[in-house]
Amino acid sequence: MSTPFPFTAVVGQDDLRLALLLNAVSPAVGGVLVRGEKGTAKSTAVRALSALMPALDVVTGCRFSCDPGSPDPACPDGPHEPGAFETRPARMVELPVGASEDRLVGALDIERALAEGVKAFEPGLLADAHRGILYVDEVNLLHDHLVDLLLDAAAMGASYVEREGVSVRHAARFLLVGTMNPEEGELRPQLLDRFGLTVEVAASREPDQRVEVVRRRLAYDDDPDAFAARWADEEGAVRRRIVAARELLPSVRLGDGALRQIAATCAAFEVDGMRADIVMARTAVALAAWAGRTDVLAEDVRQAALLALPHRRRRNPFDAPGLDEDKLDETLEQFGGQDDEDPDPDPDGPGGGDGGEPPRSDGDGPRGEDDARSEPGEGAEGPGNAADGTPQDGGSGAGERSAAPAAEPFRTKVLSVPGIGEGAAGRRSRARTEHGRTTGARRPRGTLTKLHLAATVTAAAPHQRERGRTGRGLVVRRDDLRQATREGREGNLVLFVVDASGSMAARQRMGAVKGAVLSLLLDAYQRRDKVGLVTFRGTSADVALPPTSSVDAAAVRLESLPTGGRTPLAAGLLRAHDVLRVERLRDPARRALVVVVTDGRATGGPEPVALAGRAARLFAAEGIASVVVDCESGPVRLGLAGRLAGELGGTAVTLEELRADSIAGLVRDVQGTSRRTA
Repeated sequence: MSTPFPFTAVVGQDDLRLALLLNAVSPAVGGVLVRGEKGTAKSTAVRALSALMPALDVVTGCRFSCDPGSPDPACPDGPHEPGAFETRPARMVELPVGASEDRLVGALDIERALAEGVKAFEPGLLADAHRGILYVDEVNLLHDHLVDLLLDAAAMGASYVEREGVSVRHAARFLLVGTMNPEEGELRPQLLDRFGLTVEVAASREPDQRVEVVRRRLAYDDDPDAFAARWADEEGAVRRRIVAARELLPSVRLGDGALRQIAATCAAFEVDGMRADIVMARTAVALAAWAGRTDVLAEDVRQAALLALPHRRRRNPFDAPGLDEDKLDETLEQFGGQDDEDPDPDPDGPGGGDGGEPPRSDGDGPRGEDDARSEPGEGAEGPGNAADGTPQDGGSGAGERSAAPAAEPFRTKVLSVPGIGEGAAGRRSRARTEHGRTTGARRPRGTLTKLHLAATVTAAAPHQRERGRTGRGLVVRRDDLRQATREGREGNLVLFVVDASGSMAARQRMGAVKGAVLSLLLDAYQRRDKVGLVTFRGTSADVALPPTSSVDAAAVRLESLPTGGRTPLAAGLLRAHDVLRVERLRDPARRALVVVVTDGRATGGPEPVALAGRAARLFAAEGIASVVVDCESGPVRLGLAGRLAGELGGTAVTLEELRADSIAGLVRDVQGTSRRTA
């Protein structure tokens, strides 16, 4: 086993280290979600923490790491005889993004069931992580059903398995740590709320600090053991401080004054539910214990708010996490000093001792309630545009208008790809998946991933006599194995092709269009889709955002989208076709849904209407699912968007019909035949 990078040798990242240490002191805080760009020591710090965790006494031979002092009475390996125990380091268990549900929670031991005819439970990673650390790298890419199981176990302190004739409950208390890069997609707000603390990390912009990072990393790579030995004293000091803080934790007093500050802070920032109040209280107590104090001070409450509240204030995935620190200070001052028994503030601050004062949260600086989405200024109208917004010049810059703010988003109808796919798990279109309702069984193609037990037994049963079976066990051969076929939902690639030409440039109209696209982006976020954005105006089309899981990045591009110029519809469609061709090579199983947002006019380039028609028919010929959002307005309508939808082999909806509460119905399947249909 390789020597981990020392925790105390990590340069900077004070908030990250503090959050991890507070959870090591008090796992009841609820874990840490570490958000940040790549290459910021997220994984390094988490893996280094495991070396600081105190050693554990466990019952000898128990697969569930029961504490010999108070063994779990419901342990599947119990009951345990008193006295037999062993001491071992705390484990750090990593949950791979592609892990199966069986690997996480455990399942029936198929080998023993078939060979010996007995029901036996094979523990999963949750059992391995009990009383240790469970680490999920790129937690935002983990399948939703696994995240739900994981967070439920973390909240209840136990894992319940009811499947394939097995009914098991075992303890599962662990320090949950997740890391993620927001550029690759966000967690849903309700899942963000299940993490106790969240820390934003970024690479330092200070040259001296960056030099020290490189120097230490090179020294570690040259000789990990020697490098770790140089930091052994610092590691030992932190380990001893964790033990001391754990012992002090039950003696820490959370006074009424601190409780009022916690409640007032959560109310002032309009945090939903009561989990934030509880997490803040536990974090403040852990901060006091870490500082070696038995009383919670206002500084503890402030630091707890900076760690526990920013991610709980997000109202939608496009709001960046953050906390207005001026407002926080005002709230704490207003509701402070109401506990007469509280001592004077400790001059050393809540960091105390050799740890120093806990740092302020970095983030992006103070952020107020109205800063979640900036609105571009109202620029002057372009001289090339007529009163109706029609451009008078064919150049891409002629008649350009500044970006119009998006209208308020709304709940949209479900747009789904027809047929049954086999793409990544999501919530949009029907698909054959590893998880979902079982619809049948088949012979496995390649590696068996999900055994259909009943079908396997049925296939093997008629051959037992000729195979010479004499005992209880079933004689099973490879030809008898059957793969369970399941149907669930998949995530798709939703590629937006947005008309930004002069015909769309009326400010109120473009604001409505952006609001519609923003609404579809919210829907894509909730359904775990990848998204991409192609815009066309003037004489060309641009890929404003290549396909990504980060829908908030698409929202940022959309917000700053200027308009003006002619309408090169063909160029937009051809560029979208190229994007799909490349993406099909990268991810062939993910089906695409093309959403063209336009009024259907084509005015850019030679023979624009004919060329747009030929480009549209490429999508129809390849069976690419598509929908046209008709943005035409006014009393006289030409129906060009509907004609375009027909050539695409798709369907057209108006902005009003796109709303889920419109009278046109609740679900709209996109017309057209996918290349990968049932």
